[in-house]
Amino acid sequence: WSKMSEQIGWVGCALTVTMRESNLEVLRGDAVTLPCSFFTSSPLTKLNVIWTLAPFSSPENPIQVIVYDHGQMMEDPSFIGRVGFTGVPWSADIILNDTREADAGVYRCMVNNPPETADLGIGELTLTVLSRPSLPVCQWEGDIAEGGSVTLSCSVEEGIPTPEIEWDKLSPEEIPLPVNMDGDPSGSVQIVNVSSETSGLYRCSASNALGTEHCYVNLSIYTPDSPSGILQGVMLTLSMSLVLLAMILLVTWLHRTGQDGRWRERKEDEESYNEIRYTPSLIKRSFV
Repeated sequence: WSKMSEQIGWVGCALTVTMRESNLEVLRGDAVTLPCSFFTSSPLTKLNVIWTLAPFSSPENPIQVIVYDHGQMMEDPSFIGRVGFTGVPWSADIILNDTREADAGVYRCMVNNPPETADLGIGELTLTVLSRPSLPVCQWEGDIAEGGSVTLSCSVEEGIPTPEIEWDKLSPEEIPLPVNMDGDPSGSVQIVNVSSETSGLYRCSASNALGTEHCYVNLSIYTPDSPSGILQGVMLTLSMSLVLLAMILLVTWLHRTGQDGRWRERKEDEESYNEIRYTPSLIKRSFV
């Protein structure tokens, strides 16, 4: 019985930590409370609480988020002004404001309260920071001549859960793309053997549970032997012929105008000469 009493006393004096949540989600920019409760039988004058984060992006490089040690607090530079204890020393809960995607990861709450140094309490929870997709970037590359191949790509930098990518054609009529996009997380699709029917406005949609964003690509397929191209050639030839005909008519008119002027001048000169030669006053004078 005595031995059992000692065990009960030892258990009663052991420091324990309880995480009231194991997984939390928060919208980017919102605030979230990370709960960490502890039990200790010793005075809290030497209480020490440390919160760390192993980010999803680099779990091998944990960050010391905030520390409470003998009444003093210290935050990591990336969390200054955004993190704080809510009820220390009676609770190790912290609140995280203005959440960012980089805040996502595995958080650990470590509590130590001497003289209970032998039983360091550690609790753990996972925080996921949700965000709507960022504006995607649409691009195209390839051969836009008829019969060629064109690749459409759509990239999204941010979005949790990971956005799903879909492509569709909006105009001249709304139809699904004649390509298979299954298993292509990059959002790239390929259209082979393009034709005039391929021309039009294409839309990429990046979607998750929080929203949808779009970007667009306008494709214009080059068809040198198309009826429109032939018609343009005929119209150009006809226009050049009309211009040439107008120039010929102008030159002809100018030429004829010049000849008529010279003929009238010669006629006037001859008439003047005849008038002088056969004037009666001159004839009379010749006999005086």
